[in-house]
Amino acid sequence: MSTVTTDPHAHGDHHDEHHHSPPAGLKRWLYTTNHKDIGTLYLLFALTMFFIGGAMAMVIRAELFQPGLQLVQADFFNQMTTVHGLIMVFGAVMPAFTGLANWLIPMMIGAPDMALPRMNNWSFWILPFAFSILLASLFMEGGGPGFGWTFYAPLSTKYSGDSTALFVFSVHIMGISSIMGAINVIVTIFNLRAPGMTWMKMPLFVWTWLITAFLLIAVMPVLAGTVTMVLTDKYFGTSFFDAAGGGDPVLFQHIFWFFGHPEVYIMILPAFGIVSSIVPTFARKPLFGYASMVYATSSIALLSFLVWAHHMFTTGMPVFAELFFMYCTMLIAVPTGVKVFNWVATMWRGAMTFEVPMMFALAFIVLFTIGGLSGLMLAITPADFQYHDTYFVVAHFHYVLVTGAIFSIIAAAYYWLPKWTGHMYDETLGQWHFWCSLISVNMLFFPMHFVGLAGMPRRIPDYALQFADFNAFISIGGFAFGLSQLIFVWVLVKCIRGGEKATAQVWEGAEGLEWELPSPPPYHSFTTPPHVK
Repeated sequence: MSTVTTDPHAHGDHHDEHHHSPPAGLKRWLYTTNHKDIGTLYLLFALTMFFIGGAMAMVIRAELFQPGLQLVQADFFNQMTTVHGLIMVFGAVMPAFTGLANWLIPMMIGAPDMALPRMNNWSFWILPFAFSILLASLFMEGGGPGFGWTFYAPLSTKYSGDSTALFVFSVHIMGISSIMGAINVIVTIFNLRAPGMTWMKMPLFVWTWLITAFLLIAVMPVLAGTVTMVLTDKYFGTSFFDAAGGGDPVLFQHIFWFFGHPEVYIMILPAFGIVSSIVPTFARKPLFGYASMVYATSSIALLSFLVWAHHMFTTGMPVFAELFFMYCTMLIAVPTGVKVFNWVATMWRGAMTFEVPMMFALAFIVLFTIGGLSGLMLAITPADFQYHDTYFVVAHFHYVLVTGAIFSIIAAAYYWLPKWTGHMYDETLGQWHFWCSLISVNMLFFPMHFVGLAGMPRRIPDYALQFADFNAFISIGGFAFGLSQLIFVWVLVKCIRGGEKATAQVWEGAEGLEWELPSPPPYHSFTTPPHVK
């Protein structure tokens, strides 16, 4: 591993200390251009959205606890599934990863801050407005969007409610935020690496985020184009997606998924970076196959543009297209398998300990792999004819997004929290959080494979009687998983307020520039760049 020398005066001497401390009160957060403050804002925003999106999932699971229509109207149920998806994707997972990028990338590459600090402030502060618009639409006459987070035409055009314009506007603002965040990450990594921090010495988290940023810049404009065509089809008489006017509703799906499939890799590549940071620390061994990890990440990113129509096997595509997308989808499993192999090889014969970050990282490896394997099943075109639009698909993507993306974010929070706050978190509470989450999340999502294979359709507020027992069990798992996250909030609050003081290195075996800084780090990370040898 690389060794580091740091100038002892790197953190500013006393006479200019007052220039380096933040202003007090609300203005600090409103006007801040500091990467740590902005990272904190993103993370707290993501946590808030996680609970709002989670509350919507609780409405869904309460309605599905028993067959028949109990609690909500079918239309409101559709609004819940739609807004739950939008909030979890654009409000919880993506801002959480952006918050981690802001906090960690400058510290990991030995930079004083992000390269474009004012743009950084703006890219965060437009997000609360975007989500206020989206959530406000739920309380307006006619309700919020109810056409699924994938907003397929003509559900989102001809048959949608008046809130569609607000939905489009809010998605545009989210997209602008993502593009600015991605530009910032790229410019920072290209220009602000410390002397000696060559490309192949960068931590894997930095690599995965760099590649994610290029994916964001490539596909967010496609999403912007899609929602704009929905807007003009609905309000301005165009017919991009209307066959009566010469358009094509299946065209919508092609354009949407050309954004949507790279998007799901945007939501998992940073998770790979996090797990690649945590596993070597607690195995006390360098990451196995560093270079192959970088190449695997790049391969996944490139292949992600060639698989979009696997979401559309049942739309009546030509057989050649079905075969092409089937083979490409199966091919993308190869670099993903390389990663899983490398994580396992890193742990092989390591001196392993099982602190909370490692527990979540291990759960990630096992459960993400389950989600990956069900993805391979879905990739097989004739089999997908049976799985498509059933709860099997719901099980698949929640394994990769909840036990994948969300578990990695939780692992990252436990891993870097002592660095951020200067205090150790409560290990016992953390273990409780882990075991409650692990057991409940599998009660929640594993049985969905079975009801899906037995033919239960997605996104429907009612179901046939034979699915009743399974759904009651799934709902109990859902409520338990939701409640388990309150333990996490308790851990966070307790840790921020105080606790055992953390050392600079925090974890015995942790390597990297961020562990050279004191815990908590100074307001400006590296005022003189460290030299990486």
